[in-house]
Amino acid sequence: MPLRIFSTRALNRALLARQLLLTRTAMTAADAIAHLVGMQAQVPKAPYVGLWSRLKGFEPAELAGLITNRRVVRIALMRNTLHLVTADDCLTLRPIVQRLLTRAYKTDDRTKLDEIVAAGRAILDAKPRTNIELGRLLQKEFPTHEPVMLGYAIRDNVALVQIPPRGVWGQSLAATLTTAESWLGRPLAESTAGEELVRRYLRAFGPASLADVAAWSGLAGLKATLEALRPELRTFRDQRGRELFDVANGLLPRQSAAAPVRFLPEFDNVLVAYADRSRIIPESHRQRVITALGRCAVLVDGFVRALWRVERINKTATLEVELFDADARRAKSAIAREGEQLLEFVAGDAPTKRLRWR
Repeated sequence: MPLRIFSTRALNRALLARQLLLTRTAMTAADAIAHLVGMQAQVPKAPYVGLWSRLKGFEPAELAGLITNRRVVRIALMRNTLHLVTADDCLTLRPIVQRLLTRAYKTDDRTKLDEIVAAGRAILDAKPRTNIELGRLLQKEFPTHEPVMLGYAIRDNVALVQIPPRGVWGQSLAATLTTAESWLGRPLAESTAGEELVRRYLRAFGPASLADVAAWSGLAGLKATLEALRPELRTFRDQRGRELFDVANGLLPRQSAAAPVRFLPEFDNVLVAYADRSRIIPESHRQRVITALGRCAVLVDGFVRALWRVERINKTATLEVELFDADARRAKSAIAREGEQLLEFVAGDAPTKRLRWR
């Protein structure tokens, strides 16, 4: 029987449904973070905006409490980028992606690296440190090495979490590190098998190709993993004929489903989870968006058609929205309504709030 062919719009609606962007859900922040297999967290406030766009009645204090109570943590995971994940996922996912992170620090002297790692772990177990502090302390023991590279050696070979108040709404602190084991009081999982990681990805991002899974995870050698899972997975094709994999019960809404305007934070999950990003970024805007992933995006009818930022000067908070095309301009009223709510969320204390179009 020929495989079902998915249009770009059908893949878009599946992505939005699984990423909680078709309708806001009553899910807790902790459950949402687990469902999403973590959230991009290079920018401390980004997960707050990402959850606000996905959850009903989300308040920053909910996520801040999870961070301070050690139920969620900030740690380098997929693609060696900073993610906000549950404590359980920190301990189970880090061993799976460790081979990617180990490759990031290249050395021909494995014995020396083992000594550096052991020394760095001991320093951080004794007291949390910034990367600069860690590098300087290590250089006292390894004077022929650069402090920055010593810090990276520990980051890439030891599961390090950034401790609060880093990442806590309304507070700030230089990224201060300690080991995940000491922060959470539990060891890392022993299993490094990738099957459950692939299942989790497909539940949250599928249907997807082998190349998509590899692009999201940063891991090589996943073809054998997908083949091992094939008997339990559904398979489809996209309009270019590429094979797509999916879990058996993955959400597949109608491609005609209405997609509301949504404001996304910097590097949101949906923007970085695929080798082929056409299901979320129109080809006409691909280069513009991909070169500006550090800026915040607006979804219009499910696709990135605008960028946004909030500027605060004195007592005025201004939401600036840069519209890309006619589809975005036709949605100005809907963008403005959602934008007003966003301003209340990120700048509710500002006496004056404004919207500016570009």
